[in-house]
Amino acid sequence: MTTAPPEDQRRLLDLQQLDTRLDQIAHRKRTHPVLARLAEVDGRLADLDTALVASRTAANDLRREVTKAETDVEQVRTRAARDQARLDSGSGSPKDLQALQSELASLARRQDELEEVELEVMERLEAHESALAGLTSAHAEVLAQKSELVAERDAAFAELDAEAEKVAGQRAELAAPLDEKLLALYERLRGRLGGVAVAALRRGRSEGSGLQVPGTELARIKALPPEEVVYCEDSGRILVRGEDAF
Repeated sequence: MTTAPPEDQRRLLDLQQLDTRLDQIAHRKRTHPVLARLAEVDGRLADLDTALVASRTAANDLRREVTKAETDVEQVRTRAARDQARLDSGSGSPKDLQALQSELASLARRQDELEEVELEVMERLEAHESALAGLTSAHAEVLAQKSELVAERDAAFAELDAEAEKVAGQRAELAAPLDEKLLALYERLRGRLGGVAVAALRRGRSEGSGLQVPGTELARIKALPPEEVVYCEDSGRILVRGEDAF
């Protein structure tokens, strides 16, 4: 049997009210709408990060292709210029000069082919860099949105934390005079019963269960000393008897 002064039992109701407020503040913090919007933005950022990595890799590959194509074209041009200079000098046998002419024609065809490859790769790179610029811009825009949402979250949380700090101060002041055993019982019940450990008995009705207390149980409770802690049969919560209990 647990006993506590009636005034301490009534004080538990006020303590429960403050704890409920603290739970509500914590719930508002956990479920604040800005968190869902932040999660959505983080998801978009993750997708954009993946796309940016892939796009930058592809762009770098294309730049290497362009460099190789330019090198290939330059090599053919250099060789053609050397052959043309030899041909223009007229030195060499007619057979050698004929071979140079044939090679120059072949080099010209090869240069045309390589320049087409170079142009095609450059066009692909230009298109890809345009897409990369778009992704980079979108990423920066989403980052800016995230910064705004973080600022909104921090402001909301600061307000909730200030409210919680104020309520916690009131709770500490209210709980200080209570007997340690009574307070420990209250805390155990709160942990077991979803945060609500105590309720009032008013006009024969338990606010712990929302039900009318049966007549025999009500008569038993009424006969108990006011110091004895009583419980709601249906909810298991402490029932606090005030002037309007019966």
